[in-house]
Amino acid sequence: MIQEIKPAPRHFLDQGFTVKEWSQIEPYFQQLLVRNLDSVEALKQWFKDRSELESVLSEDMAWRYIRMTCDTTDDKIREAFEFFVSEIEPKIAPLANELNKKALESPHLGALRKEIGYDIMIRSMEKDFKNFREKNIPIQTEIQKESQRFGAISGAMSVTIAGKEFTLQQAAVLLQETDRAKREKVYRQIADRRLQDKDTLNELYTKLIQLRHQVAVNADYENFRDYMFSAMGRFDYSPTDCFDFHISVEVEVVPFLHEFAQRRKETLGVDALRPWDKAVDPEGKQPLKPFDGGKDLTSKTIECFNRLDPFLGDCLKTMEKMGHLDLESRKGKAPGGYNYPLAETGVPFIFMNATSTVRDMVTILHEGGHAVHSFLTRDMELNDFKNTPSEVAELASMSMELLSMDHWDVYFSNPEELKRAKKEHLEQIIETLPWVAAIDKFQHWIYENPEHGLHERLFIWNEIHDAFSDEVTDWSGLEEQKKHVWQKQLHLFEVPFYYIEYGMAQLGAIAVWKNFKEDPKKGLEGYMNALKLGYTRSIPEVYAAANIKFDFSREYIKELMDFVKQELDALN
Repeated sequence: MIQEIKPAPRHFLDQGFTVKEWSQIEPYFQQLLVRNLDSVEALKQWFKDRSELESVLSEDMAWRYIRMTCDTTDDKIREAFEFFVSEIEPKIAPLANELNKKALESPHLGALRKEIGYDIMIRSMEKDFKNFREKNIPIQTEIQKESQRFGAISGAMSVTIAGKEFTLQQAAVLLQETDRAKREKVYRQIADRRLQDKDTLNELYTKLIQLRHQVAVNADYENFRDYMFSAMGRFDYSPTDCFDFHISVEVEVVPFLHEFAQRRKETLGVDALRPWDKAVDPEGKQPLKPFDGGKDLTSKTIECFNRLDPFLGDCLKTMEKMGHLDLESRKGKAPGGYNYPLAETGVPFIFMNATSTVRDMVTILHEGGHAVHSFLTRDMELNDFKNTPSEVAELASMSMELLSMDHWDVYFSNPEELKRAKKEHLEQIIETLPWVAAIDKFQHWIYENPEHGLHERLFIWNEIHDAFSDEVTDWSGLEEQKKHVWQKQLHLFEVPFYYIEYGMAQLGAIAVWKNFKEDPKKGLEGYMNALKLGYTRSIPEVYAAANIKFDFSREYIKELMDFVKQELDALN
């Protein structure tokens, strides 16, 4: 069993070093800058020492972010985060660029390029050096500060229902209630609360678009989309591939939404299917409740993972023991959920806003997949080898949602409830792909047209939303809410262009699950083998290690959707 894990002994930094002031940090960068790299071995050790320094700084920044999202109301915590963003990171950036330059000029780099993992790392280093502009440092600092405002604005949103205050996540659970009038009232309260901040969020987004476009222009790119494709290291696909994905989803997946919505409308027996009718059980059954509170969710998830493979259960046990789980929704907590890797310790932190829903259960399974990925790569030689691209990271998390399904009886002892939960999740997967395509297509348009006005933005969003939504749901009287529904997607504000990965990885996860259904032992081994590679291979090679394809053509999407539909039919 995994016990409490401590960071490996430091060899370059002092063992007791903690981040307080820049004056403590700079000497380590200077040592690396002046070191003589007179052999392949010296260059390799230099990379290891640099990795140690970057891991320590990364973990310190991680904890500042984690504490801030756990409590958005604490000014001291926010100030600690902002200190790192404004006083530490801007000073690291030019020195990191100098270190890249030093490494790239080394005559011994060619020999290292032939070693597994180093070729991928050097490729990324070359693109970082190409994109670096010193004049972008203050702009990127401002972007980071501004983007965090989204969490504070969203975290402060709440509604009062029957005299009790709810976060919007908690209130959303009530949309599963069988009383339609109550659902409508709750839906309108949530939507109206979001609309109270629509102007603030529109202004924030406009400012972020302008700042990001300036970064791109400064780095000699035509637009921020093209800059981000390079900055994110998207070596294995292009914007054109994304457009192909959009078309494939619209043609092959959206028709399922029409079918689901029509069936829901008929089962509910309503004249018009309204947005508040989408979460309730169509047969009038009470909402599923897979757990009762954070502790129950934790223990059940550990058991679920343990059944799949004892190593997986031990990963979550270790995180629980180390206090690396914050699962329940509460006022003042930032929205959303994440698994934050801790680069030096190697034991990540899971943050989420659980209430009591199936969606919350899936979220812990999803973030748990990310966590397992961290454990499987924690002993890799360099931190860069662990920093997988999102297309691989999300494969880890989304596959875990499906691989764990055989053990969901941990959450549902009633066979009928278990069947309902599985059905809900598989339908959710199909429904997620169009939303991913919509958000991604919206971002492409936003940054291809950075000078657009607000009216044009909302008009384009409406067009995109309609193309990737069912034709059955009636939005009459809710036009303003529909125009702004994109504002709930934190990725648009905080991590631009990090979204299509969910779609690509979802396809990969379905393929992993398909393999697992055919041969559980071989399917799980393929999944684990792929994750163990970290980022020492290209994305297509990592997918191939899991015995799946990195492919989002119409034909492949149709094949995978047919498989999911087959599994859904088996549950009916």
